[in-house]
Amino acid sequence: MREFQFVDGERTFFCSVEVPSREGMAPWWWFRVDSSGNTRYAPFEAKPSDTTQSVRARIIAYYAELLAIQARPAYQKPPWRKPEKPAEVAK
Repeated sequence: MREFQFVDGERTFFCSVEVPSREGMAPWWWFRVDSSGNTRYAPFEAKPSDTTQSVRARIIAYYAELLAIQARPAYQKPPWRKPEKPAEVAK
């Protein structure tokens, strides 16, 4: 299995296995979603035991987590301020 595509909800996922150009590196699953333009993701290594269903389930879970992360509000650190001096104790 080298390439396949599937539809999940309103999204079409295009999946393929690619071997990195560096010698000795394992092949990886890559995918893109029709709604994300040219953005591609490589979430995990390809294994001989992979099936269309197992890869599909892993990609759906990965993409759902990615969408959840993107939906979170950005953490805004408060601006740095010089620490205040402790109040003087009355004698």
